[in-house]
Amino acid sequence: MYDLTGFQRDLLYVAAGLDEPHGLAIKEELENYYESEIHHGRLYPNLDTLVDKGLIEKGTADRRTNVYSVTRRGRRELEDRRDWEEQYVSELV
Repeated sequence: MYDLTGFQRDLLYVAAGLDEPHGLAIKEELENYYESEIHHGRLYPNLDTLVDKGLIEKGTADRRTNVYSVTRRGRRELEDRRDWEEQYVSELV
C-alpha cells in the first residue's frame, strides 16, 4: 500500500466497509469525509488503478452500474496497513 496515494487508500477502506459498493456509494462516503465534491474524473480512474493493482475487483450490477469488492490481496494489504499504523498510534487511542 506504500505506493498508493492517500485518496486511493481511502477508496480501498471505503470499498472494504460497504456491502457491494457501487461507484456513487463510494463517492458519497468520500464526499462526506472530505466535506467536498469528488468529481467522476478523479473517482473512477483511481478505482481503475486499484483494480489494476489487484486490490479490488470490478463487476456489474446492471448495464449502468459497476460494483466493487476488495480482493483477498486488498484485505491483506489493509490488515498490514492497520498493523503498521497501530505501532505508532496505539498509545493515542
